[in-house]
This record gives sequence, structure tokens and C-alpha cells, in this order.
Amino acid sequence: MERRTIGAEALSVGAVGLGCMPMSWAYTTSQQSGESSLRAVHTALDRGTTLLDTADMYGPFTNELLVGRVLKERRADAFVSTKCGLLVGEQHIVANGRPGYVKRACDASLRRLQTDVIDLYQLHRPDPEVPVEETWGAMAELVTAGKVRALGWCAFQKEARRVRRRAAAHGRDEAQRSPGARMHDTTIGQLTRVQQVFPVSSVEAELSVWSPEALESLLPWCESRGIGFLAAMPLGNGFLTGTLTPGQGFEPDDVRARHPRFTADMMAANQPIVAGLRRVAQRHGATPAQVALAWVLAQGRHVVPVPGTKKERWAFENAGAAALRLSGEDLAEIADLPPVQRSWD
Repeated sequence: MERRTIGAEALSVGAVGLGCMPMSWAYTTSQQSGESSLRAVHTALDRGTTLLDTADMYGPFTNELLVGRVLKERRADAFVSTKCGLLVGEQHIVANGRPGYVKRACDASLRRLQTDVIDLYQLHRPDPEVPVEETWGAMAELVTAGKVRALGWCAFQKEARRVRRRAAAHGRDEAQRSPGARMHDTTIGQLTRVQQVFPVSSVEAELSVWSPEALESLLPWCESRGIGFLAAMPLGNGFLTGTLTPGQGFEPDDVRARHPRFTADMMAANQPIVAGLRRVAQRHGATPAQVALAWVLAQGRHVVPVPGTKKERWAFENAGAAALRLSGEDLAEIADLPPVQRSWD
């Protein structure tokens, strides 16, 4: 598989990563199979994927334990990324960026992952009660201590709702910008601050054919500084694979059962996007999912899509997208697809 680099340290990873979250969090966890998930991870590694993306909150903790079982056997084949900064309670998920907690969380992750060093340690969310410089400084000390190789930042759409409300109070022009783009402006401000404390090696944020907001400012900002970009949800939570149909049901513990982009009306309205990906895929003897991942890869030389799956079949298919090269005609056709119909902004 083609290799790509992350950050000024030029950390090398396979061009397509593996998001391990669905193996124990957010997607029908009642039907999860540990052995099936392990096979998916091994298949991805066999295909040249190296970046395994997890977090202590997934499960919580069980996701790191699963990845640790693989790392115990194949540490040299893997580039492990995990995250800290979120605590899972019975009713709420809360941020914790206190320096003491960050250091304890790292030690706990190292034990669960059965490794001496974490390749990429990411801040899952900044804590509004703690200056980001303090949290980032504690994470930097972990690098100095040899427990972590590089630091990354996560920026996800959950904050976009608050950004939208603030923008609405500042006039029509600002409110018309996408919530994702406005959220990324906030993220860039935070990144600029922590960069003065210790280098940011990567930023993880949503990027896909139907969520391209990162192209407006966040990805260019990263590219201009040699910062790696980990594209989360590059398959639109499975929608861009073409395997989901409007009106289909989801298990109660599947996050898509409550997500407004997966209502029957929204899925039907956005089917032309999947149809367009399928047309491109047919020309290449590929699948819509592989085209969607190849589109993400085409957005920059430091961009690494991190599709999540717990199934061996999809891990095999996703890794194959690294070999797909979209032509200028293909990219233009995708750019001309109908705009995404939204109800979740």
C-alpha cells in the first residue's frame, strides 16, 4: 500500500487507516463479536493498513483492550493512535483536560494497548474548564518521557451546533456559512495556540463527499504547515457505501437510529450522490465505498482516510481503495453531483 506521512516528524503510515470504534462503540454493540473484529484488524494489517485509530472512551476501554490483543502479536506492523480527554458516565460524556488526568489516562492506555509507546496521542475534546495550553503541555511531557511519539487534535461536528447558534446572532452572512466551516475557524484558533506549546502532528476531522466542510479552511491550514489530516467518517457513517437503503431500520444502540441524516427522507434525498459514486466505480471496476475513499485521498498528500468497520470484508475492501486513482474527469463528475440535502445543520 502507498505510504503517507504525518507531521513534521514524517511519521509514515499506510494511505488508508482503520477506525476501530465500531468494534465496541456506537454501531450495534449488542451484536459485536470480538473474534470477528480481531480478524478485521488482522486483515487490514495484511493489506498494508498500519494506522489503527482507537480511544479510551470507546467501550469505554474495551476498544483499546481489543487493539492491544493485536498489538501484542503485531506491534511492528501497526501505527497506533488513541485519544484522551473524554469521560463516559451513565448519562453524559464530559471533557477532562486536567494535566494530572491526562498523564494517568496515558498510562492506562499503554497498559490496555500492551505497548511501551503510543505512536499518536490525540486530544479528543478540549476541556472548557482548562486552558488548552495546560492540557497540551501535559501531553507534550508524555512525548518527552518517551511514552508518546507525536500529538494530534480531534475536531468533530458535535460542536457545530453551538457554533451555529452563536453565528446566528452575528448576522445573515455568517449564519449562512456551514456549521462545520465555522467550527473549524474555532479549531484553527485553538490549534494556533497549542502549536506555540508543542507541534501538532495531525488533525482528525470529518471529511467525505457529503461532508466536505474541512476543505474550506481546516485542511488548507494543515497542508500549509505539513500537518497530517486524518479524515474521520470518510464513508459518511456507511451511507456512501451504497449498502444502506432509505427507510431501513437500525438497531436501537446504533447511533444512526437517532441521527437526522439517516431519516428515510434524508437518505432518499441524498441517493443521487451514491448513484454518482456508483457510476464512477463502474468505470474502475471498484465499489462506491472505494471511490469515496479515493476522493478523500485525492484531497491532499498528507490526508489519510480512517474508515471504521468491524467486519473483515469491509476492511479488505477499504484497504483496496489505496490503489484506486481517480482521473480529473472522475473528480469533476463527483464535484458536479447534486448538493447534499441537510437537516442536521
